[in-house]
Amino acid sequence: MSDSLPSGVLVGAMLRRVNDAGGIGTVLARGDAQAGAILVITLEKGVNSGAYERGIGPEGKVALVRVGPQAIDRNEEMSDYWRRRRARDPDLWVIELDIASAERFAAETIVQG
Repeated sequence: MSDSLPSGVLVGAMLRRVNDAGGIGTVLARGDAQAGAILVITLEKGVNSGAYERGIGPEGKVALVRVGPQAIDRNEEMSDYWRRRRARDPDLWVIELDIASAERFAAETIVQG
């Protein structure tokens, strides 16, 4: 049995934390409630700042890893990216966070030690 919380619980907690801090959290695609991967698209004042997901960092430990297109200023590229990912993995959660330090909110919630 895994020590990590179900994906649906992690997503719910992340959205509540962001909304409580005055930001906006949106589910763009609902994944598997138990074990779906979580892709977090971060924005600040409506401008893309990146895409992240839980993975293995440079130190070999679980970390929030940057993924997706490098040209984050193009909304259509980010949208195309997550739609392609979702087509290959229907269990994938796609979450959009619009708040300052969105990456920190995601890391504190979905990266478990």
